[in-house]
Amino acid sequence: MSNGKIFGWENIETEYPNDRKIGVKVVDGENMQLIRAEFQPGSRYKLHSHPHEQFSFMVSGRMKLTVGEETREIGAGEMWHAPPNVMHGGEPLGDEPVVFIDVYSPPNEEFRRDA
Repeated sequence: MSNGKIFGWENIETEYPNDRKIGVKVVDGENMQLIRAEFQPGSRYKLHSHPHEQFSFMVSGRMKLTVGEETREIGAGEMWHAPPNVMHGGEPLGDEPVVFIDVYSPPNEEFRRDA
């Protein structure tokens, strides 16, 4: 958990929870969580839901994304919001990795790091 400091993504270890093609870097706060997700070509951002509110910002790459009833292609600079328990997910498009930043509130315990 961050105790009020300035740092960069390079200081945070990449973890591969289920698939070597999907890497995440996690920063925990008390009431929210920041995640940098990187999906290599050929991987999938599986359709799922969770009880956390999630905002995401696409940093690079292109992806076919579904949030609730909406599906479309998105790229760098675009964002999405997944309210609690709304299905969302997608698949990277092209040969470039997809990188996006997630903000969860409250923190997703699946990704929570020990304080």
